[in-house]
Amino acid sequence: MSRNTPNVWQLAEDVLTGNWKGLHTVPAKTLYPHQWSWDAAFIAVGLAHVAPQRAWQDLHSLFEAQWPDGRVPHIVFDPSVSDRDYFPGQSFWKSPHGTSGIVQPPVHALAALLVHRAGPAPDQLRSLYEPLVAQQTYLSQRRDAGGAGLASIVHPWESGLDNSPAWDQALAGVDADPSLMTRIRRRDVEVSVVSHRPTDLDYARYITLAAAYRDNGYADGGVQGPHPFFVECPAFNALTAAAELALAEIAGEIGADPRPHRDRAAAITDAILQHLYDPATGLFHARDVRTGRLSPARCISGLLPLMLPGLPEPVVDSLVAAATSAHFGLSDGLPLPSYDRLAADFDPLRYWRGPIWINMNWLIWRGLLQHGRTELAAALRRSMLDIVERSGCFEYFDPGTGEGIGTAEFSWTAALAIDLIASGDRAPVPV
Repeated sequence: MSRNTPNVWQLAEDVLTGNWKGLHTVPAKTLYPHQWSWDAAFIAVGLAHVAPQRAWQDLHSLFEAQWPDGRVPHIVFDPSVSDRDYFPGQSFWKSPHGTSGIVQPPVHALAALLVHRAGPAPDQLRSLYEPLVAQQTYLSQRRDAGGAGLASIVHPWESGLDNSPAWDQALAGVDADPSLMTRIRRRDVEVSVVSHRPTDLDYARYITLAAAYRDNGYADGGVQGPHPFFVECPAFNALTAAAELALAEIAGEIGADPRPHRDRAAAITDAILQHLYDPATGLFHARDVRTGRLSPARCISGLLPLMLPGLPEPVVDSLVAAATSAHFGLSDGLPLPSYDRLAADFDPLRYWRGPIWINMNWLIWRGLLQHGRTELAAALRRSMLDIVERSGCFEYFDPGTGEGIGTAEFSWTAALAIDLIASGDRAPVPV
Protein backbone atom coordinates (compact mmCIF):
# COMPACT_ATOMS: atom_id res chain seq x y z
CA MET A 1 0.00 0.00 0.00
CA SER A 2 1.26 3.44 -0.84
CA ARG A 3 2.18 5.69 2.03
CA ASN A 4 0.37 8.46 0.23
CA THR A 5 -3.01 7.70 1.84
CA PRO A 6 -3.89 11.42 2.23
CA ASN A 7 -4.59 11.42 -1.52
CA VAL A 8 -7.08 8.56 -1.09
CA TRP A 9 -8.65 10.28 1.89
CA GLN A 10 -9.12 13.55 -0.01
CA LEU A 11 -10.49 11.77 -3.06
CA ALA A 12 -12.95 9.84 -0.91
CA GLU A 13 -14.01 12.91 1.03
CA ASP A 14 -14.64 14.76 -2.25
CA VAL A 15 -16.85 11.91 -3.47
CA LEU A 16 -18.94 12.02 -0.29
CA THR A 17 -19.24 15.80 -0.53
CA GLY A 18 -20.31 15.56 -4.16
CA ASN A 19 -23.00 12.98 -3.38
CA TRP A 20 -24.46 14.89 -0.41
CA LYS A 21 -27.99 16.09 -1.18
CA GLY A 22 -28.68 18.22 1.88
CA LEU A 23 -30.70 15.64 3.85
CA HIS A 24 -28.90 12.45 2.85
CA THR A 25 -26.10 11.08 0.69
CA VAL A 26 -26.89 9.26 -2.54
CA PRO A 27 -24.81 6.28 -3.70
CA ALA A 28 -23.89 8.12 -6.92
CA LYS A 29 -25.59 11.27 -8.14
CA THR A 30 -25.67 10.25 -11.80
CA LEU A 31 -26.84 6.64 -11.58
CA TYR A 32 -28.48 6.26 -8.16
CA PRO A 33 -30.32 9.51 -7.38
CA HIS A 34 -32.24 8.33 -4.29
CA GLN A 35 -31.28 7.10 -0.82
CA TRP A 36 -30.51 3.38 -0.53
CA SER A 37 -30.77 1.57 2.77
CA TRP A 38 -27.55 -0.35 3.29
CA ASP A 39 -25.61 2.27 1.34
CA ALA A 40 -26.69 4.79 3.99
CA ALA A 41 -25.18 2.58 6.70
CA PHE A 42 -21.81 2.15 4.98
CA ILE A 43 -21.72 5.85 4.11
CA ALA A 44 -22.33 6.79 7.74
CA VAL A 45 -19.33 4.68 8.81
CA GLY A 46 -17.03 6.81 6.66
CA LEU A 47 -18.73 10.12 7.39
CA ALA A 48 -18.16 9.49 11.10
CA HIS A 49 -14.51 10.42 10.51
CA VAL A 50 -15.07 13.57 8.46
CA ALA A 51 -18.62 14.87 9.04
CA PRO A 52 -20.28 13.10 12.00
CA GLN A 53 -23.42 15.22 11.90
CA ARG A 54 -23.97 14.17 8.30
CA ALA A 55 -23.42 10.56 9.36
CA TRP A 56 -26.21 10.78 11.91
CA GLN A 57 -28.38 12.68 9.45
CA ASP A 58 -28.03 9.90 6.88
CA LEU A 59 -29.19 7.31 9.39
CA HIS A 60 -32.02 9.42 10.78
CA SER A 61 -33.34 10.38 7.34
CA LEU A 62 -33.48 6.71 6.39
CA PHE A 63 -35.31 5.68 9.55
CA GLU A 64 -37.81 8.49 9.14
CA ALA A 65 -39.10 6.39 6.23
CA GLN A 66 -39.43 3.21 8.35
CA TRP A 67 -42.81 1.54 7.88
CA PRO A 68 -45.18 1.00 10.83
CA ASP A 69 -44.44 -2.74 10.73
CA GLY A 70 -40.73 -2.02 11.32
CA ARG A 71 -39.36 -2.67 7.84
CA VAL A 72 -36.74 -0.24 6.59
CA PRO A 73 -37.26 0.15 2.83
CA HIS A 74 -34.42 -0.41 0.43
CA ILE A 75 -35.03 2.90 -1.38
CA VAL A 76 -36.33 6.21 -0.05
CA PHE A 77 -37.32 8.16 -3.13
CA ASP A 78 -36.38 11.78 -3.67
CA PRO A 79 -39.64 13.41 -4.80
CA SER A 80 -37.71 15.91 -6.91
CA VAL A 81 -36.40 13.08 -9.14
CA SER A 82 -38.68 12.03 -11.99
CA ASP A 83 -39.64 8.40 -12.47
CA ARG A 84 -38.17 8.79 -15.94
CA ASP A 85 -34.73 9.10 -14.33
CA TYR A 86 -34.81 5.83 -12.37
CA PHE A 87 -36.70 2.58 -12.84
CA PRO A 88 -38.43 1.07 -10.95
CA GLY A 89 -39.38 4.37 -9.36
CA GLN A 90 -41.92 5.46 -6.81
CA SER A 91 -44.94 4.98 -9.08
CA PHE A 92 -44.00 1.33 -9.65
CA TRP A 93 -43.89 0.48 -5.95
CA LYS A 94 -47.21 2.25 -5.15
CA SER A 95 -46.10 2.64 -1.54
CA PRO A 96 -47.93 5.15 0.67
CA HIS A 97 -44.59 5.96 2.33
CA GLY A 98 -42.69 7.31 -0.69
CA THR A 99 -40.41 4.29 -0.66
CA SER A 100 -39.95 0.87 -2.16
CA GLY A 101 -41.57 -2.03 -0.31
CA ILE A 102 -38.62 -4.39 0.09
CA VAL A 103 -35.67 -4.25 2.50
CA GLN A 104 -31.88 -4.62 2.48
CA PRO A 105 -29.41 -6.15 4.96
CA PRO A 106 -29.64 -4.57 8.43
CA VAL A 107 -26.17 -3.02 8.67
CA HIS A 108 -27.56 0.04 10.44
CA ALA A 109 -27.10 -0.94 14.08
CA LEU A 110 -23.43 -1.67 13.40
CA ALA A 111 -23.13 1.66 11.58
CA ALA A 112 -24.76 3.57 14.46
CA LEU A 113 -22.41 1.92 16.94
CA LEU A 114 -19.33 2.73 14.84
CA VAL A 115 -20.39 6.34 14.34
CA HIS A 116 -20.84 6.63 18.11
CA ARG A 117 -17.43 5.09 18.76
CA ALA A 118 -15.81 7.59 16.41
CA GLY A 119 -17.32 10.46 18.40
CA PRO A 120 -19.59 9.56 21.34
CA ALA A 121 -23.17 10.74 20.88
CA PRO A 122 -25.37 8.90 23.41
CA ASP A 123 -28.47 10.97 22.60
CA GLN A 124 -28.19 10.00 18.93
CA LEU A 125 -27.83 6.34 19.89
CA ARG A 126 -30.80 6.55 22.22
CA SER A 127 -33.04 8.07 19.55
CA LEU A 128 -32.20 5.31 17.06
CA TYR A 129 -32.35 2.37 19.46
CA GLU A 130 -36.10 1.66 19.29
CA PRO A 131 -36.27 2.02 15.47
CA LEU A 132 -33.32 -0.36 15.17
CA VAL A 133 -35.03 -2.84 17.48
CA ALA A 134 -38.22 -2.55 15.41
CA GLN A 135 -36.22 -3.34 12.28
CA GLN A 136 -34.88 -6.52 13.88
CA THR A 137 -38.31 -7.48 15.20
CA TYR A 138 -39.79 -7.18 11.71
CA LEU A 139 -37.12 -9.50 10.29
CA SER A 140 -37.43 -12.10 13.05
CA GLN A 141 -41.22 -12.16 13.28
CA ARG A 142 -42.38 -11.43 9.74
CA ARG A 143 -39.63 -12.94 7.60
CA ASP A 144 -38.99 -16.34 9.17
CA ALA A 145 -40.76 -18.09 6.29
CA GLY A 146 -38.98 -21.39 6.89
CA GLY A 147 -39.53 -21.48 10.65
CA ALA A 148 -35.85 -22.11 11.31
CA GLY A 149 -35.09 -18.78 13.00
CA LEU A 150 -33.61 -17.25 9.84
CA ALA A 151 -34.90 -14.29 7.86
CA SER A 152 -35.91 -14.99 4.28
CA ILE A 153 -35.42 -12.53 1.48
CA VAL A 154 -38.36 -12.28 -0.92
CA HIS A 155 -36.37 -10.67 -3.74
CA PRO A 156 -32.71 -10.84 -4.80
CA TRP A 157 -32.47 -7.06 -4.41
CA GLU A 158 -33.06 -7.48 -0.67
CA SER A 159 -29.72 -9.26 -0.34
CA GLY A 160 -27.79 -6.26 -1.68
CA LEU A 161 -25.98 -8.78 -3.92
CA ASP A 162 -28.56 -8.26 -6.62
CA ASN A 163 -27.37 -10.52 -9.42
CA SER A 164 -25.43 -13.13 -7.45
CA PRO A 165 -25.38 -16.71 -8.76
CA ALA A 166 -26.62 -17.65 -5.28
CA TRP A 167 -30.17 -16.90 -6.47
CA ASP A 168 -30.06 -18.70 -9.83
CA GLN A 169 -31.54 -21.96 -8.60
CA ALA A 170 -34.46 -20.32 -6.81
CA LEU A 171 -35.05 -17.80 -9.61
CA ALA A 172 -35.32 -20.57 -12.20
CA GLY A 173 -38.83 -21.29 -10.93
CA VAL A 174 -40.03 -17.71 -11.45
CA ASP A 175 -41.97 -17.38 -14.69
CA ALA A 176 -41.12 -14.18 -16.54
CA ASP A 177 -41.19 -12.94 -20.11
CA PRO A 178 -37.84 -11.42 -21.16
CA SER A 179 -39.67 -9.30 -23.77
CA LEU A 180 -40.96 -7.32 -20.77
CA MET A 181 -37.67 -5.45 -20.90
CA THR A 182 -38.39 -4.16 -24.42
CA ARG A 183 -41.36 -2.32 -22.92
CA ILE A 184 -39.42 -0.87 -19.99
CA ARG A 185 -36.81 1.84 -20.32
CA ARG A 186 -33.72 0.57 -18.44
CA ARG A 187 -31.75 3.65 -17.52
CA ASP A 188 -28.86 1.56 -16.15
CA VAL A 189 -28.21 0.10 -19.59
CA GLU A 190 -28.18 3.55 -21.18
CA VAL A 191 -25.37 4.78 -18.96
CA SER A 192 -23.29 1.63 -18.64
CA VAL A 193 -22.16 -1.35 -20.65
CA VAL A 194 -24.95 -3.86 -21.19
CA SER A 195 -22.64 -6.79 -20.42
CA HIS A 196 -22.15 -5.52 -16.86
CA ARG A 197 -25.82 -5.71 -15.90
CA PRO A 198 -28.28 -8.58 -15.35
CA THR A 199 -29.62 -10.26 -18.48
CA ASP A 200 -33.06 -9.29 -19.75
CA LEU A 201 -34.46 -12.59 -18.47
CA ASP A 202 -33.01 -12.04 -15.00
CA TYR A 203 -34.24 -8.46 -14.92
CA ALA A 204 -37.70 -9.55 -16.06
CA ARG A 205 -37.76 -12.00 -13.17
CA TYR A 206 -36.79 -9.23 -10.74
CA ILE A 207 -39.62 -7.01 -11.96
CA THR A 208 -42.08 -9.91 -11.89
CA LEU A 209 -41.13 -10.71 -8.27
CA ALA A 210 -41.34 -7.08 -7.16
CA ALA A 211 -44.75 -6.66 -8.80
CA ALA A 212 -46.05 -9.88 -7.22
CA TYR A 213 -44.97 -8.77 -3.73
CA ARG A 214 -46.44 -5.30 -4.31
CA ASP A 215 -49.73 -6.65 -5.64
CA ASN A 216 -50.09 -8.87 -2.58
CA GLY A 217 -49.94 -5.77 -0.39
CA TYR A 218 -46.35 -6.45 0.73
CA ALA A 219 -47.70 -9.23 2.92
CA ASP A 220 -45.14 -11.55 4.48
CA GLY A 221 -46.77 -14.97 4.54
CA GLY A 222 -44.96 -18.27 4.75
CA VAL A 223 -44.00 -20.58 1.93
CA GLN A 224 -47.63 -21.70 1.64
CA GLY A 225 -48.46 -18.21 0.37
CA PRO A 226 -48.47 -17.07 -3.26
CA HIS A 227 -44.99 -15.53 -3.36
CA PRO A 228 -42.59 -17.63 -5.49
CA PHE A 229 -39.24 -16.67 -3.91
CA PHE A 230 -38.11 -17.29 -0.33
CA VAL A 231 -34.37 -17.65 0.21
CA GLU A 232 -32.26 -17.68 3.38
CA CYS A 233 -29.09 -15.75 2.54
CA PRO A 234 -26.03 -16.39 4.74
CA ALA A 235 -24.80 -12.80 4.40
CA PHE A 236 -28.19 -11.27 5.21
CA ASN A 237 -28.58 -13.48 8.28
CA ALA A 238 -25.00 -12.99 9.44
CA LEU A 239 -25.59 -9.23 9.29
CA THR A 240 -28.86 -9.69 11.19
CA ALA A 241 -26.97 -11.50 13.95
CA ALA A 242 -24.23 -8.85 13.89
CA ALA A 243 -26.94 -6.21 14.26
CA GLU A 244 -28.13 -7.89 17.45
CA LEU A 245 -24.58 -7.86 18.79
CA ALA A 246 -24.30 -4.16 17.94
CA LEU A 247 -27.65 -3.53 19.63
CA ALA A 248 -26.34 -5.29 22.74
CA GLU A 249 -23.46 -2.79 22.82
CA ILE A 250 -25.82 0.11 22.18
CA ALA A 251 -28.14 -1.10 24.93
CA GLY A 252 -25.22 -1.11 27.34
CA GLU A 253 -24.35 2.45 26.34
CA ILE A 254 -27.87 3.81 26.95
CA GLY A 255 -28.84 1.76 30.02
CA ALA A 256 -31.05 -0.85 28.33
CA ASP A 257 -30.76 -4.62 28.77
CA PRO A 258 -28.23 -6.16 26.33
CA ARG A 259 -29.03 -9.79 27.15
CA PRO A 260 -31.98 -10.31 24.78
CA HIS A 261 -29.86 -9.06 21.89
CA ARG A 262 -26.99 -11.39 22.73
CA ASP A 263 -29.41 -14.30 23.03
CA ARG A 264 -30.94 -13.57 19.63
CA ALA A 265 -27.50 -13.23 18.04
CA ALA A 266 -26.54 -16.64 19.43
CA ALA A 267 -29.78 -18.21 18.19
CA ILE A 268 -29.31 -16.80 14.67
CA THR A 269 -25.69 -17.97 14.62
CA ASP A 270 -26.78 -21.48 15.59
CA ALA A 271 -29.46 -21.49 12.87
CA ILE A 272 -26.97 -20.32 10.23
CA LEU A 273 -24.61 -23.13 11.24
CA GLN A 274 -27.36 -25.74 11.25
CA HIS A 275 -29.09 -24.84 7.99
CA LEU A 276 -26.67 -22.96 5.71
CA TYR A 277 -23.22 -24.47 6.26
CA ASP A 278 -21.86 -27.09 3.86
CA PRO A 279 -18.79 -28.95 5.20
CA ALA A 280 -18.02 -30.16 1.68
CA THR A 281 -17.23 -26.63 0.48
CA GLY A 282 -16.29 -25.10 3.83
CA LEU A 283 -18.70 -22.26 3.04
CA PHE A 284 -22.19 -21.11 3.87
CA HIS A 285 -24.71 -21.24 1.03
CA ALA A 286 -28.09 -19.69 0.26
CA ARG A 287 -31.04 -22.01 0.91
CA ASP A 288 -34.22 -22.10 -1.15
CA VAL A 289 -36.87 -22.33 1.57
CA ARG A 290 -39.43 -23.87 -0.79
CA THR A 291 -37.22 -26.83 -1.72
CA GLY A 292 -34.81 -26.93 1.22
CA ARG A 293 -31.89 -27.11 -1.22
CA LEU A 294 -28.66 -25.20 -0.77
CA SER A 295 -27.38 -23.29 -3.77
CA PRO A 296 -24.23 -24.94 -5.12
CA ALA A 297 -22.68 -21.56 -5.98
CA ARG A 298 -19.58 -20.49 -4.04
CA CYS A 299 -20.28 -16.78 -3.46
CA ILE A 300 -18.73 -14.12 -1.26
CA SER A 301 -21.96 -14.12 0.76
CA GLY A 302 -20.88 -17.54 2.04
CA LEU A 303 -17.87 -15.97 3.78
CA LEU A 304 -19.79 -13.25 5.62
CA PRO A 305 -20.62 -15.33 8.72
CA LEU A 306 -16.92 -14.88 9.53
CA MET A 307 -18.14 -11.66 11.19
CA LEU A 308 -19.78 -13.65 13.97
CA PRO A 309 -17.77 -14.32 17.13
CA GLY A 310 -19.78 -17.44 17.99
CA LEU A 311 -18.53 -19.61 15.12
CA PRO A 312 -16.73 -22.83 16.10
CA GLU A 313 -13.01 -22.65 15.37
CA PRO A 314 -13.12 -25.46 12.74
CA VAL A 315 -15.73 -23.47 10.79
CA VAL A 316 -13.59 -20.34 11.02
CA ASP A 317 -10.66 -22.37 9.72
CA SER A 318 -12.73 -23.66 6.80
CA LEU A 319 -13.87 -20.15 5.86
CA VAL A 320 -10.32 -18.84 5.95
CA ALA A 321 -9.18 -21.81 3.87
CA ALA A 322 -11.91 -21.09 1.30
CA ALA A 323 -11.05 -17.39 1.21
CA THR A 324 -7.36 -18.09 0.63
CA SER A 325 -7.94 -20.89 -1.89
CA ALA A 326 -7.92 -20.51 -5.66
CA HIS A 327 -11.70 -20.09 -5.50
CA PHE A 328 -11.33 -16.60 -3.99
CA GLY A 329 -7.61 -15.89 -3.85
CA LEU A 330 -7.37 -13.72 -0.75
CA SER A 331 -3.57 -14.01 -0.79
CA ASP A 332 -3.17 -12.89 -4.42
CA GLY A 333 -2.87 -9.15 -3.83
CA LEU A 334 -6.40 -8.12 -4.79
CA PRO A 335 -9.54 -8.00 -2.66
CA LEU A 336 -11.91 -10.94 -2.83
CA PRO A 337 -14.11 -11.36 -5.92
CA SER A 338 -17.85 -11.70 -5.50
CA TYR A 339 -17.93 -15.20 -6.98
CA ASP A 340 -15.80 -18.32 -7.33
CA ARG A 341 -12.90 -17.60 -9.69
CA LEU A 342 -12.89 -21.25 -10.79
CA ALA A 343 -16.58 -21.43 -11.69
CA ALA A 344 -17.39 -21.99 -15.36
CA ASP A 345 -19.71 -18.98 -15.37
CA PHE A 346 -17.38 -16.62 -13.47
CA ASP A 347 -17.69 -13.23 -15.16
CA PRO A 348 -15.21 -10.44 -14.34
CA LEU A 349 -17.63 -7.70 -15.46
CA ARG A 350 -21.20 -8.72 -14.68
CA TYR A 351 -22.77 -7.48 -11.45
CA TRP A 352 -21.97 -9.75 -8.47
CA ARG A 353 -20.82 -12.59 -10.74
CA GLY A 354 -17.13 -11.90 -10.37
CA PRO A 355 -16.30 -8.22 -9.74
CA ILE A 356 -14.76 -6.96 -6.49
CA TRP A 357 -16.99 -4.93 -4.17
CA ILE A 358 -15.38 -2.96 -1.35
CA ASN A 359 -18.28 -3.25 1.11
CA MET A 360 -18.17 -7.05 1.20
CA ASN A 361 -14.41 -7.05 1.60
CA TRP A 362 -14.67 -4.50 4.41
CA LEU A 363 -17.09 -6.79 6.25
CA ILE A 364 -14.81 -9.79 5.76
CA TRP A 365 -11.84 -7.69 6.96
CA ARG A 366 -13.74 -7.10 10.19
CA GLY A 367 -14.47 -10.83 10.41
CA LEU A 368 -10.82 -11.76 10.02
CA LEU A 369 -9.92 -9.37 12.82
CA GLN A 370 -12.78 -10.74 14.92
CA HIS A 371 -11.09 -14.16 14.82
CA GLY A 372 -7.50 -13.01 15.26
CA ARG A 373 -6.39 -13.46 11.64
CA THR A 374 -4.48 -10.20 11.77
CA GLU A 375 -1.96 -10.84 8.98
CA LEU A 376 -4.66 -11.78 6.49
CA ALA A 377 -6.76 -8.83 7.63
CA ALA A 378 -3.85 -6.44 7.14
CA ALA A 379 -3.22 -7.83 3.64
CA LEU A 380 -6.89 -7.44 2.73
CA ARG A 381 -6.93 -3.87 4.07
CA ARG A 382 -3.85 -3.00 2.01
CA SER A 383 -5.35 -4.51 -1.13
CA MET A 384 -8.57 -2.50 -0.72
CA LEU A 385 -6.72 0.77 -0.29
CA ASP A 386 -4.35 -0.08 -3.15
CA ILE A 387 -7.20 -0.68 -5.57
CA VAL A 388 -8.90 2.58 -4.63
CA GLU A 389 -5.66 4.52 -4.95
CA ARG A 390 -4.95 3.02 -8.39
CA SER A 391 -8.45 3.17 -9.84
CA GLY A 392 -10.56 5.56 -7.76
CA CYS A 393 -13.79 5.23 -5.79
CA PHE A 394 -15.56 3.05 -8.32
CA GLU A 395 -18.73 1.10 -7.72
CA TYR A 396 -16.94 -2.21 -8.30
CA PHE A 397 -13.64 -3.46 -9.76
CA ASP A 398 -12.31 -5.97 -12.27
CA PRO A 399 -11.16 -9.02 -10.26
CA GLY A 400 -8.19 -9.62 -12.57
CA THR A 401 -6.81 -6.16 -13.21
CA GLY A 402 -8.27 -4.03 -10.42
CA GLU A 403 -9.65 -1.60 -13.00
CA GLY A 404 -12.66 0.39 -11.84
CA ILE A 405 -16.08 -0.53 -13.26
CA GLY A 406 -19.50 1.08 -13.00
CA THR A 407 -20.01 4.58 -11.75
CA ALA A 408 -16.78 6.39 -10.87
CA GLU A 409 -17.81 8.28 -7.73
CA PHE A 410 -19.46 5.69 -5.53
CA SER A 411 -20.21 6.66 -1.97
CA TRP A 412 -19.72 3.43 -0.04
CA THR A 413 -16.35 2.80 -1.68
CA ALA A 414 -15.29 6.28 -0.62
CA ALA A 415 -16.72 5.97 2.90
CA LEU A 416 -15.16 2.60 3.64
CA ALA A 417 -11.78 3.70 2.26
CA ILE A 418 -11.86 6.52 4.81
CA ASP A 419 -12.71 4.06 7.58
CA LEU A 420 -9.88 1.74 6.53
CA ILE A 421 -7.40 4.62 6.65
CA ALA A 422 -8.74 5.86 9.99
CA SER A 423 -8.50 2.36 11.48
CA GLY A 424 -4.84 1.95 10.57
CA ASP A 425 -3.41 -1.50 11.22
CA ARG A 426 -5.11 -1.87 14.56
CA ALA A 427 -8.05 -4.18 15.01
CA PRO A 428 -11.37 -2.39 15.32
CA VAL A 429 -13.28 -3.01 18.55
CA PRO A 430 -15.49 -6.03 17.79
CA VAL A 431 -19.25 -5.95 18.15
